[in-house]
Amino acid sequence: MPRSKGAAGASALSGAGRETESATASAFSLGNAARGAEGTEAEAASKLAPGLYLVATPIGNLADVTLRALDVLRRADAVLCEDTRVTAKLLARYGIAATTQPYHDHNAERVRPAILARLKAGAAVALVSDAGTPLVSDPGYKLVRAALAEGIAVTVVPGASAALTALLGSGLPPDRFLFAGFLPPKAAARQRTLDEIKDVATTLIFYESAPRLGESLADMAAILGPRPAAVARELTKLHEEVRRDNLAALAEHYSVAGPPKGELVVVVGPPMPATATDAELDRALGAALARKSLREAVDEVAAVTGARRRQVYARALALKGGR
Repeated sequence: MPRSKGAAGASALSGAGRETESATASAFSLGNAARGAEGTEAEAASKLAPGLYLVATPIGNLADVTLRALDVLRRADAVLCEDTRVTAKLLARYGIAATTQPYHDHNAERVRPAILARLKAGAAVALVSDAGTPLVSDPGYKLVRAALAEGIAVTVVPGASAALTALLGSGLPPDRFLFAGFLPPKAAARQRTLDEIKDVATTLIFYESAPRLGESLADMAAILGPRPAAVARELTKLHEEVRRDNLAALAEHYSVAGPPKGELVVVVGPPMPATATDAELDRALGAALARKSLREAVDEVAAVTGARRRQVYARALALKGGR
């Protein structure tokens, strides 16, 4: 995991956490000496309840981990990780000596029965992804389903999420949204997927890889129309960036600039209502006229908004005349 911009803050938090743990441990020891047998009962009561714990981890800045997540990771009998080397960095930052075990798409079918057996025997097992909230475009769903089928308690320990972080920073409507995960890598399948959701009246959120970003944005512009969008990169990290524009302009930018570095989230605004206002038509036309002829821009905006072509043409002439 790259060094985060909050490294100093995370170190300070870790130090404060160790001081708190030390003070708590001293008080606990004194209490045990005074209470005798009651100390054993208190120690037993402090053990983590058996079950599967879905623990969100930071998406970049290690200071974004929650106190509850640290407590669960510290007390779990085992921590299931996509990559134990990545999780080891988080555990080391906060002085947690946990037993880790790989759990990912390539070994899940083989190791899942043993994990379920351990859970049924009363173990407390935590599941983490490399970054963010488990199960969100990460392995783990089948384990959760199997655990629930066996009557095993499943507890979610919420925290950081790249999708929600990007949505909040995009400036696009957050009241209704659809998280669509990763689009298919091949163009034909990607275009079919976009065509299936183009009429969904919500903000859309996608994960995308850097090499495919330009092509995906171009497909979005062609199929979803001239919608406002944002590309969020390296969220919470040192080189965090959110680029906001319409889909066509973003596609053009990355076709020239090339693939960006880091993890990416694309947020796309909802389609315009069928009864678009003059102001909404003007915004859409402004974006379309910047890259198309008057006739092509009018046809595109009329198709996307559902407005009458005569109305759109009149607004386009007014815009052209005002320039």
